[in-house]
Amino acid sequence: MLESLRRLWTKAPERIDLLPMKAWAQSRGMEFRPVRDGDGCLVEPRVARPTWRVEWGQSQRSYVAGREIRIIGELGTPRDLMAMVLTKPLMVAMEKQVFEQYVEDVQTRADTEAPPEMRWLVMYTKLTGQQLGRLRERYGAVASVSPWLEQWLAGALNDALVGAADGSHADEAMVLTIQRGRLTLRTPMQLIDGDRLVMWLSVFERAMSEARRLGRDWSVAADSGRSTMPAAWPKSELPDNERV
Repeated sequence: MLESLRRLWTKAPERIDLLPMKAWAQSRGMEFRPVRDGDGCLVEPRVARPTWRVEWGQSQRSYVAGREIRIIGELGTPRDLMAMVLTKPLMVAMEKQVFEQYVEDVQTRADTEAPPEMRWLVMYTKLTGQQLGRLRERYGAVASVSPWLEQWLAGALNDALVGAADGSHADEAMVLTIQRGRLTLRTPMQLIDGDRLVMWLSVFERAMSEARRLGRDWSVAADSGRSTMPAAWPKSELPDNERV
């Protein structure tokens, strides 16, 4: 009896309308698959071995409320390389939360419960406004290897991020991370917006292309023994088909 009443009182979770995402995927010749009993979906290129995918569903991070778009791809960069680029309002909010947690003497809880992206803000080196250049008004960035991050942001990815800033609201959240050789872009999206999805997918594709190119360059430099590259940069992290 009690269990029956609990089911009546508990509001059923709102189901996601997947049709707009399915139509978007099919219009581009991509593979569409619902996941988790229709609570989300996955879209990826219709090829034998897709190198990236788009996920839409409930947020997996506390700093994104509701539903989010996640774009994920494998890079083959060193597993120890950690890098993050995020919108400035999101960075400020995350830094404020981390500060309040530590001020309230809950360091243990902060270390175990805070999303990894939040911990990176205090663990890794943050690029200065001068290093960020024209990105400094809209983005912040941190990494375990600052020279790599600077180079990553200096080329085609720079143009893509500037274009996204021009095409979105100043408070629109986005976080782009590299962790354990995987590239991930997250941004809130309650309802599918084809234009915004295309915009962020373009940023992701530029980020992936630049990260792979830079990974090849640094691997070649490590193989040649150049002293300017970090000693910890492995010589063979990239798959054979990604190396020069």
